[in-house]
Amino acid sequence: MKLYAPWEKAFTRISTPFEHFLHAQTTTGLVLLGTTILALILANSPLSDIYAHFFHTNIDFNVGEWKLSHSLHHWINDGLMAIFFFMIGLEIKREILAGELSNIKVAMLPILAAIGGMVLPALIYLSINYGGEGENGWGIPMATDIAFAISALVLLGKRVSPALVTFLVALAIVDDLGAVLVIAIFYTEQIHFLPLSLAIVSFLIMLSFNRFGIHTVFPYFIFGVIMWFFMLESGVHATIAGVIAAITIPSTPKLTPVDFTSHAKNLLDEYDNYPVATDHTMHENQKAILLNLKDRIDSVGSPSARLEHDLHLPISLIIIPLFALANAGISIDLASIKETILTPVSLGIIFGLILGKVLGIAGVAWIAVKLGVAKLPEDTTMSQIFGVAFLGGIGFTMSIFVADLAFLGNDVFIFQAKVGILAASLISGIVGYTWLRLSAKKV
Repeated sequence: MKLYAPWEKAFTRISTPFEHFLHAQTTTGLVLLGTTILALILANSPLSDIYAHFFHTNIDFNVGEWKLSHSLHHWINDGLMAIFFFMIGLEIKREILAGELSNIKVAMLPILAAIGGMVLPALIYLSINYGGEGENGWGIPMATDIAFAISALVLLGKRVSPALVTFLVALAIVDDLGAVLVIAIFYTEQIHFLPLSLAIVSFLIMLSFNRFGIHTVFPYFIFGVIMWFFMLESGVHATIAGVIAAITIPSTPKLTPVDFTSHAKNLLDEYDNYPVATDHTMHENQKAILLNLKDRIDSVGSPSARLEHDLHLPISLIIIPLFALANAGISIDLASIKETILTPVSLGIIFGLILGKVLGIAGVAWIAVKLGVAKLPEDTTMSQIFGVAFLGGIGFTMSIFVADLAFLGNDVFIFQAKVGILAASLISGIVGYTWLRLSAKKV
């Protein structure tokens, strides 16, 4: 068949789930960059007051005397971001069950490197802020923005090996898991046990759905929303409900590949038995057969895989950009920016994300390889791991999220944290990309 446009090749090529994942993360990174720039422009323009007031607009839900009232900013960070965390949960689950983290020998290097890349940045931050008012922000430089980091690596194309990309993905997934645990354990101030108990009951009901082989997504959605609400009321950050809900989603197909092949052949044979109409329209029974075939196709894929695939686009194009638009807009006064960067909070984040990530990821990886505990990915050098370690210093989405939790209600510290995050992420991204581009020539 003749191809009339270059993009038609994309539609004729079959991509693996991992390739879909990389494409989605790259798309997210590019859109995220655009909305971040837009947020900064709005926050430093004559529209800054309108921009600020818009995200502080209250949105209420009333049922009789019961009322749930939060600002648009809060709904984005606690509501929509729960869906983002649900996606993270699905990605973590996939990696553990069938991805790089399923083989402990292969997974050892990214796991150890990720742990080093979380612990050292936190220690560096604490060494600068210990005993100070900004001490609680130690979790901010622990995070890596998977979308930005992967985007920078993918832009290098064939200059880097696929194994290096896989290493970064596995590392970022472990990093996300660490960030989720930090949020759940250390950034929960007060727990209300009745709603927390009801959230646990909702979770157990969802687990029972999985146990009884329910593959329809709708029941999980209903009880997932209920669990999110009770988690919100409990004091534990509501986004954690997204990660926990992902655990309950079935990861095994309803129909085995062998059974699918048999059913599909029978249905296609039945479809071909009907004569072709002169106007090439389908017989009503053929339409029914195609619908049946579609159901079979859905059954051979797991609900977990389908949800991960279906949610990537709305999360990439709606949720993450909205989060960036609501959180990345900081008013930059060039006269005082130097003073802001030199505050302990900003310095702790900058040194944590840049120095801490590089020493933590590359340093631990080097030690693990030298001790024989782990080995380098195929066609990868230690120099490239060093470059990836710099990309790990792109904190952005998760770092901003943690900053809002760490300094809840303290606008001064949140501003200092965001300045530090933006500065460190920009430096890490540029240095990491440049380093990998130069080192690739030597491979």
